[in-house]
Amino acid sequence: MTNPFDDPDGRFHVLANALGQHSLWPTFMDVPDGWEVVVRDESRDACTEWVREHWDDPATIGVGPRGD
Repeated sequence: MTNPFDDPDGRFHVLANALGQHSLWPTFMDVPDGWEVVVRDESRDACTEWVREHWDDPATIGVGPRGD
């Protein structure tokens, strides 16, 4: 069975969360709580390219208030 997140022929959304993290998400799966669709129903390549162009520095994501 092929992992739907790795399907080169699949259709994807680009999701973003409040921390500015992005994720490619198969269109047939429900969007998880805390995430919103920022690009809808595109090829995997198109979504990957969008993330490359719009996610400035993935290494800095997640560095923020811890709430403790």
